[in-house]
Parts: sequence; structure tokens; C-alpha cells
Amino acid sequence: MAAVSVSESLVILVTVLLLSQGANSEPTQDKQALQSFISQVPHANRLKWNASTSACDWIGVTCDTERSHVYTLRLPGSGLVGQIPPNTIGRLSQLRVLSLRSNVLSGQIPADFSNLTMLRGLYLQNNEFSGEFPPSVTQLSRLIRIDLSGNKFSGAIPFSLSNLTYLTGLFLENNNFSGNIPSIRANLDAFNVSNNHLNGSIPTSLSKFPESSFAGNLQLCGNPLPPCNASSPSLAPSPTPIVPSSPAERKHKKLSTAAIVGISFGAAAILLILLFCLILCLPMWRQRKESKSPQPVAAARSVAADAGTSSSKDDLASAAAEGERSKLVFVEGGGYSYDLEDLLRASAEVLGKGSVGTSYKAVLEEGTTVVVKRLKDVVTAKREFEMQADVLGRCKHENVVPLRAYYYSKDEKLLVYDYFPSGSLSALLHGSRGSGRTPLDWGNRMRVALGAATGLAYLHVSGKVVHGNIKSSNILLRQDNAAGVSDFGLNPLFGTSTPPNRIAGYRAPEVVETRKVTFKSDVYSFGVLLLELLTGKAPNQASLGDEGIDLPRWVQSVVREEWTAEVFDIELSRYDHVEEEMVQLLQIAMTCVSTVPDQRPSMPEVLRMIEDVRVSDGIRPSSDDPSKGSDGQTPPSSFTP
Repeated sequence: MAAVSVSESLVILVTVLLLSQGANSEPTQDKQALQSFISQVPHANRLKWNASTSACDWIGVTCDTERSHVYTLRLPGSGLVGQIPPNTIGRLSQLRVLSLRSNVLSGQIPADFSNLTMLRGLYLQNNEFSGEFPPSVTQLSRLIRIDLSGNKFSGAIPFSLSNLTYLTGLFLENNNFSGNIPSIRANLDAFNVSNNHLNGSIPTSLSKFPESSFAGNLQLCGNPLPPCNASSPSLAPSPTPIVPSSPAERKHKKLSTAAIVGISFGAAAILLILLFCLILCLPMWRQRKESKSPQPVAAARSVAADAGTSSSKDDLASAAAEGERSKLVFVEGGGYSYDLEDLLRASAEVLGKGSVGTSYKAVLEEGTTVVVKRLKDVVTAKREFEMQADVLGRCKHENVVPLRAYYYSKDEKLLVYDYFPSGSLSALLHGSRGSGRTPLDWGNRMRVALGAATGLAYLHVSGKVVHGNIKSSNILLRQDNAAGVSDFGLNPLFGTSTPPNRIAGYRAPEVVETRKVTFKSDVYSFGVLLLELLTGKAPNQASLGDEGIDLPRWVQSVVREEWTAEVFDIELSRYDHVEEEMVQLLQIAMTCVSTVPDQRPSMPEVLRMIEDVRVSDGIRPSSDDPSKGSDGQTPPSSFTP
């Protein structure tokens, strides 16, 4: 029996080792290729690839689910300098996306790029690449997006691009391409060749694109540009070769007076044309020298309109218009998989317009979805803005929506956050209440209350950050209704001139007078949020009764008349055996909205009271809630209240 036990133990051990080896698989060949690349190309210090860790965990590298191949390599703005060495990136045979944009890479594209047969997206814009259009790229038949803009490529645009049948976007602007534009048969929805040296007539297959896609090519004509005609330089007949005559012939050929006059007038006309062209070209050359943009904002807007995307992209593009002078700054742990140019090109839609600015959902062309908040009325200088953004960026907790990056220029200030697909508590709580609506049940309301309290307590204790704008639209939800607190700590950016209506309906009495938010005013606002969860009424809802009455006073007036049951949301009446918990949470909320700040509990105390309600009355999260422990209890927070 002992021998059998030993054999079984060995089998189990070998099985565990094999499983462990499979779980920790490493794309060895791809890792060697990446190491060879990074060792030969100077780069920024932040790009630290540790050879002792898996390449799948390196910054900018993504592997397939089995971690056997590198699928994407995104290193935008990583300070890469010089030529791409052959036999490095070209060895990543399973690569789907390659983004080396906004670096200082130069020279020609290696011929071994033709090995990247699985490549879908190639983003090399804003570098110093030169030479003719890389022949290796035209062999990548699976390409969907090519962006070579903002480089020094020259020569003709190859007709072989028509072989890329999956191609939908081609960006070649701000280069030195010359010759005619080939009639590309690919099903393009985005195209730009502006600011090159192209000539001739625009092919009919490309005439659907806006004028901005062809601007800056002085010898181009045809729809959408002015029509071509016989006087167009691009269509002028080639001059007849002049055969030198012999001395005897020249002796017998004398120019007539009319011929001399004609030549004089012709020379004068040519000089006038040259002068006119010079006047037209100088502003364009100067503009191109001052701002070498991957895609002008006007072009981005036109492409957006052609592709049927939201006009919100126009606003987002204009917000990023100064991107060459100011760059997107990632906070600690923010990642480097996208940059300001991604935001400029993003397909965007407005999520909401709040008191501090407008929020956009931006779907980047490489697949990432983020939320971009365009701030208004910011009064702080750049240094103070950056310091506050760094403080907010260090706030990391599962119940806090993380700040990933920020952007500061004279006219625009942007913040970039993770996207929560389930929307806000406000939308879920106050959305259409007609037939077909899925009401927010009591268990999920308690889960939201607990998650929001946990996130806010973390901000107060570990982050030392006053939220300053607690409201239901700033409580975002994951698919399991786990809450994340967003838009925290922004008040210092607006100075003492912050209008009190930034938190209308939720503001504590003392904030109306002092316009200064504190930890205690956050507690008051959170108490209003709890009342909103319990009553189903928005704090400024007209049905609260007398004009000007707020939600806390309305609740107090109802409870005072011993109509406590009338306070609660009618949608909660269908749930049995929750009345006692509802009353307990109501008592916590009323304590939070005390008019005297010192009589309000701290957020860690509020959190403990909500946890006590949850445990004492047997309310447990559903078993499919991944944010909770296996026993259904809330796991310990990363701070001690």
C-alpha cells in the first residue's frame, strides 16, 4: 500500500508540475526577438523589460491566452531612437498589432516585416522613417489599418496596395510621396494623403473622401478638389524635345520681331506663375514646419463624418489639437498602450455633461475603451495641476475608478479614466420606469452602498483626498453592480471660485457659505446618496413637495409624521423581510446629513455601520460576485479605518 501511495503521489506531483509549466508558459522565441530589438535600439528609461519575468508581462507587450506568442506590441512615445534592426520584430510571426508611433525611429522598414503575415494594424506615424513605400508592407494581406503619416517617405504610392483586400484605413499624410495616386480598390473608410507632392487627377474610387484628405498637394485636381482642365500643370502636355541645329542652320534662322515679343511675354507669364505659386506655398511650408501633425484636426473631423461617427469626436479632436506641444502624461501604473494621438483619432460619444466638464466615451482604433473628461473653468497653473493629478493617480482601490492619464495645455485640460460599461448609479436608479425596466433590487442597492462607502473611506484614510462632488452620477457600476467612486479630488483644480452648484442637491449647508469642501461635507453628500438609494428620488426632484425643499428635509418631514413606510422607493415594496434593514440604513443616512458637521460620523465609521447592517441581517452577496470572498463576506480593505 505504501508503494502504491508513493506512486500515486509521484503521479500527482508530475501532473502538478506539468500544469504549472503550462500555466507559466513563455513565448521563448518571441522574447528573444524582443530582447534583441530593445538591446539594439536606445529607448526611454521607463521601458524596463526584466529578462527574469515573462515577456507577456512587459510594458507594451500582450500575448495570446495561452501565453505562447506575442500578439500585440505597443510602444508609442517610448523614446525609441534609430533604425529597426532586421531579424528582431520581423520574427514575431503571430503579431496582430504593431504600434511604434511618436518615437524617433529612422531609416527604412526592414524587409523581414513581410514575415508578419498575421498583422492587422501597423502604426508607425510620427517618426523619421525614409525611403520608398516599404514593399514588405504591401505583402501583408491581412492588414486592416496602415498609418505611416508624419515621416519622410518618398517615391510613388504603390498600386499593389489594392492587394490588401481587408484594408479600411490608409494614412500617408505629411510625407514626401510624389507621382499619381493609384486607384486603390480596397474598401477604405478612412484615407489621407495630404501634405505630400502628389499630382494628377484623383481616382474616382477615392473621390468620396473630403478635401482635407488631399490638401497640401498643389498639383492634384478632380473631385473633391477643383476640376482638372487643360491649363492644369499636372495635365500639360510633355514638351517636344529640342534637337540642336547645326551652325549653318542657325546662321539662316533668325528670329522675327513677333517671335521675340512672344518669348518676352511668355517669360513674363512664367515668372508671374512662379511668383504666385511661391506665395501660395510659403504658408503651407511654414505651417508644416511648425506643426507636423499625424492628422490635422480638420481631417480627423472629416473622416469622422465620412465614417458616420459621432460629432463628439470633433470636440475631442479639438481638445487634443495642441498635442505636439503638450503630451498625454500617464500616472504611475497607467500603462503606455495609447497616446494623445489615439484620443484625437478616437470614435467618441458624449456620456454626460457635468458641473466640472464633459465626459466622452472614446473607443481607440486599437480596441481600448476609455473615458476622457474635458474639464472646464480650471484656474490652477500647470505645476499645481500635475501635482494634484499625481496625487489622484496614486489612489488605487477596487472601489475607486482609477485615473490613468492627464493632459494639460493652455486651452485644454483632459483626464483619462477606465471605462465602466454598466454606467452610473443615477442612470440605473432614475432611468425609465416603464414596462421592461429591470428595477434595482435591495441586495444590489446594499452592494452599491457598501462599495461606495468603501471607496470613499479609502480616499479619506489612505489617499487623504476629499472627494468634493459625491453624487449618483459619479458612482459607476461594473457588470456585477460593484460600485466605483469617480471624479474625486477635482475641487483644488478650480480654486476658491468653485460655484456651489457644482454639487447642487448634495452639498452640505456649510459648503453653501464657505464654498470649501471637507471630509465632513463628503459624509453629508454620501448621506444624501443613501437617501437617494432608499427613496428612489433624485435630490432635486420636483415631486419632493414644497419648492426649494431638499431630500434630507423631505425625509425628515415624512418620518416626523410617522409615515416612515412612505419614504421608501415603491420598487422595494416587492421584497419581503427587508424592512428592518431599510430602516437601519435610513438611520445611518440621517446621521450623515446632520446640519452640524461635528455630529456627523467619519466615513470609516459609516462603512462599519453599513457592514454591521449587512452581517447582522443576513444579507450576503450573490455567489457570482468576484469582488467578495468565497464565504460571502467582504474581504478586508487595503486600509484600516
